[in-house]
Amino acid sequence: MIARFLLLASVASASFVTPAVFAAEAAQPAVDGDQQASSPRGDVIVVTARRRQETAQEVPLAISVVKGDSIEATGNFNIVKLQQLAPTLQVYTTNPRNTSVNIRGLGVPFGLTSDGFEQGVGIYVDDVYNSRVAAATFDFLDVNQVEVLRGPQGTLYGKNTTAGAINITTNQPTFDFEGRAELTVGNLNYKQAKAAISGPLTDTIAARVAVAATSRRGTLYNVTSQRWINEQDNLGIRGQLLFKPNDDFSITLSGDYSKQDPECCGTTFVRVGKTQRPLNRQYDALAAAQGYVVPSRNPYDRLTDLDSNLNAGNKIGGASAKIKWDIGPGTLTSVTAWRFWDWKPENDRDFTGLSIVSKSQNPSQQDQYSQEFRYNYESKDVDFVVGLFGFKQRIDTQGTEQQGDDAAQWSLAPSTDPTNPANIPATLSGLTASNTQYLKADSAALFGQLSWKVTDALTIQPGVRLNYDKKSGFYQRVVTNAQGQAISCTTVAEPGTIKGTTQQCGVYQPQVSSPSDSAWNFTYDFNVNYKVARDVLAYATYAKSFKTLGINQNGLPLNADNTVNYDASTVKPESVNHYEVGLKTQFWDRRATFNLTAFRTEIKNFQATVNGGQFGTVRGYLANAEKVRSQGIEADFKIVASDRFTAYANGAYTDAKYKKFTNAPCPPELSGGTLQPAGQAADYSQAGVPGALSPRQCDISGQDLPGVSKWAFSYGAEYNIPVNLLAKDGQLYLGVDGNYRSHWNSNASPSIYTEVKGYALTNFRAGFRGDGFDVFGWVRNAFDVNYIENLQVAPGNTGLIAGQVGDPQTWGGTIKFSF
Repeated sequence: MIARFLLLASVASASFVTPAVFAAEAAQPAVDGDQQASSPRGDVIVVTARRRQETAQEVPLAISVVKGDSIEATGNFNIVKLQQLAPTLQVYTTNPRNTSVNIRGLGVPFGLTSDGFEQGVGIYVDDVYNSRVAAATFDFLDVNQVEVLRGPQGTLYGKNTTAGAINITTNQPTFDFEGRAELTVGNLNYKQAKAAISGPLTDTIAARVAVAATSRRGTLYNVTSQRWINEQDNLGIRGQLLFKPNDDFSITLSGDYSKQDPECCGTTFVRVGKTQRPLNRQYDALAAAQGYVVPSRNPYDRLTDLDSNLNAGNKIGGASAKIKWDIGPGTLTSVTAWRFWDWKPENDRDFTGLSIVSKSQNPSQQDQYSQEFRYNYESKDVDFVVGLFGFKQRIDTQGTEQQGDDAAQWSLAPSTDPTNPANIPATLSGLTASNTQYLKADSAALFGQLSWKVTDALTIQPGVRLNYDKKSGFYQRVVTNAQGQAISCTTVAEPGTIKGTTQQCGVYQPQVSSPSDSAWNFTYDFNVNYKVARDVLAYATYAKSFKTLGINQNGLPLNADNTVNYDASTVKPESVNHYEVGLKTQFWDRRATFNLTAFRTEIKNFQATVNGGQFGTVRGYLANAEKVRSQGIEADFKIVASDRFTAYANGAYTDAKYKKFTNAPCPPELSGGTLQPAGQAADYSQAGVPGALSPRQCDISGQDLPGVSKWAFSYGAEYNIPVNLLAKDGQLYLGVDGNYRSHWNSNASPSIYTEVKGYALTNFRAGFRGDGFDVFGWVRNAFDVNYIENLQVAPGNTGLIAGQVGDPQTWGGTIKFSF
């Protein structure tokens, strides 16, 4: 593995994962003659990572840049797919809401998503912050390039970027008339169409409109509904209007709307592992007792039998106004934005064809408003950015979870007595938990970053950010029986309710909480960079960052006496110390680029998602792990050998661990039994032994963080030859790209049952392109590799592990025109 790492020489400070033949020549900033002298291809990659235009090799931070043409050529049409090109980016999704976007193993706690905490990887589109990670699942829409900024970016990008930021830039309106269209078809009934048109309306007003639509048959067959599920059904539109009366002033108005309406997101049976639950209450025994047989125990048969409705209805959009005004030696920028998110899910929470949880849905509606002012100043010796940022958000959620006819026999202790509650479906059938909740979040910040060019070679760059956050929430769960009567689980029934049975209260308990908290935080970083030679930049960075406080918004866990643990209402802010050194180099007349980064990030009070394994009491909540550490090495190599051949190789070694987490939930192999006595040291010696006593909590200090592969690589190459075909001059080309990820664990507390094997994927494309057109065929996952995208532990500690399998081999063709 080490030899492979050294050979591929992987992703680092500026991971140009775009083969140069796809990288359209960028509009270049004002740079000196040495900077303009580039490779024979002349492709200078321009970024705005520091809120100003500059070449990527000048930026003293770890950044991966993916050009829009490369995104299209490699089929990576959203952030979820983008991880195939950027090895230190990890994206896992069970549905749009429950999506984790991590960098270097950090960012989002692995597990069910809660509205009550911040993302650790900020997603920005044209300088507008997208607070909901669901934005990661939508198609890129008329994108010019994507910058993946690795490491804390709190100074310029805010409190929500302890792990990094994804900065997406779309194509802007032009005063020259231009347009493009793209059509792709493939197997699995895959269809994708994109179009954009831009041009002047008057001498001072230009407009741009872009649309995109994607559809594809599902990859998992549901024998119950007799249809393919986990399909793609996406539609998006973006419009922009640019008013530019002179070179010093411009206003850009933007609006976008995207929707998804697939039958998604189902799972398939993967495996069963022994827990500490009594053997007759584990999956195999329970399934046999009910005569239940899963359609297949081989997940790669792609069969499931889920009996609940599935839906992942998802709408997102908004409007923004960006004003740029050159004032003297600097530029004043104002970005005003409103965004919404509307989420209408339906899930099968028991992962089986039995009616255990017959209904599970948590529709949400979000509105967010943001305002940013910043002033950029540039001079010979000093550059700086100062700004103000304000943010306001409200999220409303209405949840319903209902028990089905098979719940009693599945969830209660079995008995041969026909009068036992476990043998009477009505014991739990129809029991319904209706949740009403809202979250209000307000944030304000003052920030600045200074670059002082001490000499022509040495630059010192300090940055600061002062941030205030306030969060308040409300959560109420009302539990009703099959007759619609509200139940109470207190000793004496509350007014308007009847006393619930022991069995009912063991599944759902009424609950009300109103968490609220606020905090001030101060973020700072300090960067020193030195230009060793014209094309060699060395840098070192220290960053003190944070992720703001969180509140538990999905219900609270119970104490040992079955009362609500209100102490878990809020979680502490994360405190981050980050260290990084890097080297950025170009050689062979700038035809070759090699960048190297080493980093170490330490986080105190890491916000982790934990789950006690109960079926309905609480699905998951936030808690603080005492300390987490991520460290590693990233490298990048790119070569433009000639106009005929380009290649790149990127890779990363990431070692991310819980340094100290003494009060973590136990993995399934140490769960399900009667709890060990309070105050007794946890005994881990009987993992997977049915009937054994289970620890009340587990110390998982020293174990790997979930979702992180220690080794990750991506590579690509393309060769072309000039030809005249059908009376048109152009190039025939052949390209290959691929990626590899080593094994990783898919449970918040690493489990022997949720280990995901490493895999390597390879993609090919071949085509003919010329002036204004490109026609090519492609095959992705060319060798039809079987791999798992995600594993989930079924609730109830029965040992069932369900999962989502990765895409099989797909193939098709694409035709593009531009003018």
